[in-house]
Amino acid sequence: MRIYLTHCTGIKDNSIKETKEKITPDRFYQSLPMQRFIAKCKSQNVEWAIFSDKYGIWFPDVKRGWYDKHPDSVSTTEFNLLVENFDNNLNNFSEIWFYNNPAWFHELYKKILVQSSLKKKIRMFSHLSQINK
Repeated sequence: MRIYLTHCTGIKDNSIKETKEKITPDRFYQSLPMQRFIAKCKSQNVEWAIFSDKYGIWFPDVKRGWYDKHPDSVSTTEFNLLVENFDNNLNNFSEIWFYNNPAWFHELYKKILVQSSLKKKIRMFSHLSQINK
């Protein structure tokens, strides 16, 4: 079973910033590249998730409140928890395809992928046309 991932973005739905509303990642992350990734995954009916700097793997059916966490602010302890979260949440997938938008691919994500015990299952890709069943 394959899952498609991409990393989070700083462009978020600020309308919930001052509320306690919880929303799914497809509503939360508003950047055009993110919305294109999500739309392609939905149109192909594939498993997908977002890698959040705060929460780790954020599946499409999970609702969360507004947050802002820059990858530069991730501590060593938080980094270790993110790697653990990545491995625990994706362990049952035989293939993990990570969408790499080179212009926005932070060093944190590279480090997570190298530290993951699942690194042999991870494949980087940079073209949305590669998303398919």
